[in-house]
Amino acid sequence: MILLGATPASWIDTAVVRWRELLVDHANCEKKAASTALALIFAYPEDRELVLALSRLAREELRHFEQVQRVMRALDVAFERQRPGRYANGLRAALRTADPGRKLDLLLAGALIEARSAERFGLLGPRLPPPLADLYAQLGHAEARHFELYLRLAEQASPGSWRVRLRALAERESQLATQPDTLFRFHSGPVQATDPVQVEPRESACRERQPTDFKP
Repeated sequence: MILLGATPASWIDTAVVRWRELLVDHANCEKKAASTALALIFAYPEDRELVLALSRLAREELRHFEQVQRVMRALDVAFERQRPGRYANGLRAALRTADPGRKLDLLLAGALIEARSAERFGLLGPRLPPPLADLYAQLGHAEARHFELYLRLAEQASPGSWRVRLRALAERESQLATQPDTLFRFHSGPVQATDPVQVEPRESACRERQPTDFKP
């Protein structure tokens, strides 16, 4: 794992309480992950290996988006517009804006985001009932593959310096994911749980459909 800081237990506690908000933001994250892969394809079309690998990744991220949408419908979670959290903007602000450094930074940022997602899916799965537990267990394995892919592409893009740059970006990512935050998001830092209604997903609600209904 490339993360420098573990997700605080208080974030997990909040996510279990505010699982509906988590699902809404998670759906947005899957769309953003697909769009990030596509943006890299358009930015670096001459890199054949990158283009082929990220084309496959983008399709997989869209399938994940569809899976989250099906779970949201089953659990009667409506899509809502949300204000952007600080995580993506904060990490983006640390990236270089001109090549050759820009390409490396974008790939390393992709690796860090996917690694954080994999970590949080793994922490959430045991705390939630089906179908959320099943979905998060499945997606956790996929995100781990994704961060390894981004890391491999980064190493190919800059064989001599990627480790040093990864350390610098990982420090920033760790701050954003572990320090107190004002908005609860999938990649936010810990915030106070304030949802007064739903304490955690009810077993009956989560079993409205069988977990097998949510496989690709």
